[in-house]
Amino acid sequence: MKKVLVIGGGAAGMMAAVFAARGGREVHVFEKNEKLGKKLFITGKGRCNITNAGEMDTLFTSVVSNSKFLYSAFYGFTNEQTITFFEELGVPVKIERGNRVFPVSDHSSDVIGALSREMNRLGVEVHLHAEVEKILTDRENPELIRGIRLKNGKEVAGDACIVATGGISYPSTGSTGDGLRFAEELGLKVTELFPALVPMEVKEWYAKELQGLSLRNVTAAIYDGKKKLYEEFGEMLFTHYGVSGPIIISASSSVGKKLKEKELRLCIDLKPALTQEQLDQRILRDFEENRNKQFKNSVDRLFPAKLKPIMIELSGISPEKKVNEISKEDRIRFVKLIKEFPMTLTGLRSYKEAIITKGGVSVKEINPGTMESKKIKGLYFIGEVLDLDALTGGFNLQIAWSTAAAAGNAV
Repeated sequence: MKKVLVIGGGAAGMMAAVFAARGGREVHVFEKNEKLGKKLFITGKGRCNITNAGEMDTLFTSVVSNSKFLYSAFYGFTNEQTITFFEELGVPVKIERGNRVFPVSDHSSDVIGALSREMNRLGVEVHLHAEVEKILTDRENPELIRGIRLKNGKEVAGDACIVATGGISYPSTGSTGDGLRFAEELGLKVTELFPALVPMEVKEWYAKELQGLSLRNVTAAIYDGKKKLYEEFGEMLFTHYGVSGPIIISASSSVGKKLKEKELRLCIDLKPALTQEQLDQRILRDFEENRNKQFKNSVDRLFPAKLKPIMIELSGISPEKKVNEISKEDRIRFVKLIKEFPMTLTGLRSYKEAIITKGGVSVKEINPGTMESKKIKGLYFIGEVLDLDALTGGFNLQIAWSTAAAAGNAV
């Protein structure tokens, strides 16, 4: 019986172990933590966004890096098959806004539990506190896998090795780049790494003043000079260091590389439902109603309380000025400020706060149908250790499940 060694007991590792064991292989999972699925446990704020129920086209367009590589994997194990897989293991699911799929229970532990029970049923041997130090190749034929060496010095022989060690984000969950090191030691190319799906830092003093304020139904656009790099409508959040929230976190995957080179301009449209002309008319009406009030007392209905003093200061209009004394030029400038609230992005937060890692083992090194290394027979890479990343919404986990199924079926 073929012996398969899986390094990493996260989402991809557990799924690969299940498929390999269903195929009649002897499977061993080596996990350096004290339990399985440590990162899976915190994903989707602890609810576990299992996959996305959108059309296949949506899956591909939501993958930021190397979507073409995933063609075989995504069609080989689809999002629908993922849903069926978990429902058959006793995890009923529900579909929420944006086609995001969650367990009905809202507990990520149910997903981990289902995978653990299935591995157990199939006779997969799980080794906890088992950190792998090195992947061993055949002495006579270095293009052939012969096993692994653990940190305690013990060697384990195997016919195939599946690397499912994740990236380098959330290092507290054990993602410390082991698989990337294994790949480099074995002569495989690893692309440049960036934190992805991560909050961003800004230069302006007022970010700190707005800390904790959440804005719904706004549009964020990011520019390099006059060139627009990204635009998205939704929810965002101000923090003590800058900006976060869904639309900002998704933006980080698109602009992270550019942000490493230079500062970028963030423009927030606080009233995207209104055109500039409609907003001007609305403000004219407000001003008309409050014509004898001071400017600072006439904008209460436009902004949340925390944002109001900042908007007044940035408007350049004296807070004490009577509304009926405000010039058309000042008003137009105020409208522009609401439509293009300005901030300067200076950088990404660290891997500690990044949901995923952008970059990884180059997909040019990997067979897209099986996830096997083109150089070394019996060596497979799956999940986040590969140079694959997607937007939020369940797409990154679908990459894990699909690449794991491909490798598990192929070994």
